[in-house]
Amino acid sequence: MNLVTTLEQQYRKTALPPVQTGDTVRVHQLIKEGNKQRIQVFEGVVIRRHRMGELTAVITVRRIASGVGVEKTFLLHSPNVSKVQIMRRAKVRRNFLSFLRDRRGKSARLQEIGFDKAAANAVNDAPAADAAPQDAAPQDSPVDEPASADTTDTADQTIDAQPSEDALNDAVPLTQVENAEAKAAAAQDEPTSAQVDPDAANDQTAAAEEVQQGLDRAEAGEGDAVKS
Repeated sequence: MNLVTTLEQQYRKTALPPVQTGDTVRVHQLIKEGNKQRIQVFEGVVIRRHRMGELTAVITVRRIASGVGVEKTFLLHSPNVSKVQIMRRAKVRRNFLSFLRDRRGKSARLQEIGFDKAAANAVNDAPAADAAPQDAAPQDSPVDEPASADTTDTADQTIDAQPSEDALNDAVPLTQVENAEAKAAAAQDEPTSAQVDPDAANDQTAAAEEVQQGLDRAEAGEGDAVKS
């Protein structure tokens, strides 16, 4: 391996989707504008591939925008090309589909063939799958063991801090006795309705007797006056 190949390995992407001429692809390109950056998606038909086995591998993508043909060439190993997705695959017999430049409408359509879309685009999800085990590794690390031990100690302390059942049982009878004594004392101090009602009845009876005696005396005086 010569020095040039060694330097190219540092900038070469580990895996790329198997793009073929005639494929309809969606290229995600990083656009930098001053201090801002964004992802621009360009979808079209691959009309040419060149130097696919080298660091300078390029594809030319063509599409029709507002009735005007637009072509863009992308360096597949460029860091500005974040992702390439294969949407459809067509049956072609040429490496350079230059005849599409002179065609419009239905004549520019290619014969579509079936293919495994998930397997072809699995390369784009490979970095995420490799990063998942690394994220899950800290969960199995022994650092979490002291945390679980501290949680157990805290739970034990909380249980010990609660009052015992014997103390609660001892406190309940005292409260009931005090309430009963207070009710009895209040009943003795306040006169009941049975004690009040006889006195009121006696007073009413005496008043009625006095009225009756007065009436009797008045009738007796009237009788004496008539006889005389």
